Amino acid sequence: MNEFNYSLFLLINASAHPNIALVWAAKLLADYTIWLIPLSLAIAWLRGTEQARKIMLEATASGVAGLLVNQAIGLVWQHPRPFMIGMGHTFLPHVADSSFPSDHLTLLWAVACSFLLHPRSRAAGVVLALLGLPIAWARIYLGVHFPLDMAGAAAVAALSAWVCWRENRWYLERTYRWVIAIYHRLFSTLIRRGWALK
Repeated sequence: MNEFNYSLFLLINASAHPNIALVWAAKLLADYTIWLIPLSLAIAWLRGTEQARKIMLEATASGVAGLLVNQAIGLVWQHPRPFMIGMGHTFLPHVADSSFPSDHLTLLWAVACSFLLHPRSRAAGVVLALLGLPIAWARIYLGVHFPLDMAGAAAVAALSAWVCWRENRWYLERTYRWVIAIYHRLFSTLIRRGWALK
């Protein structure tokens, strides 16, 4: 499996002298696209109905759960990043921590999978899931992840989303009441002006 993982990595990873525009585009995808997740969740919360907001909370729980699972995996099994073993070429600075699974993709795909479980957010889930593909390519291309790190992220994300959806009776209503109370206090001015829904 490692041989396949390494061979696929070397096939995708940038050459020693890559196209500058392609590296720039990959860096944009690898480092900044992830901010679409908190931004889209925040906008959906501000403009959404109670049902939509509960979907946002469940998606947030899925993302957090996925990242916690990744931390646990990293504590039990440290998998080096390509540059830590002198493999390929690296064009994105990164701390030398465990590469498996990818946190970026876990967060993105956990939210996407959570959206896919609800009919009203399914289209957004498809868009986010597809967006994960070029991000996965970019992080491999720039030399900070192996392909199997992305497969691991997909598995953790799907599992986290399913568990948070299946067990939402244990946390969703209570969390919603707590978060909506804080929201009403912090955003009272925007709500009064009609810029955000109550």
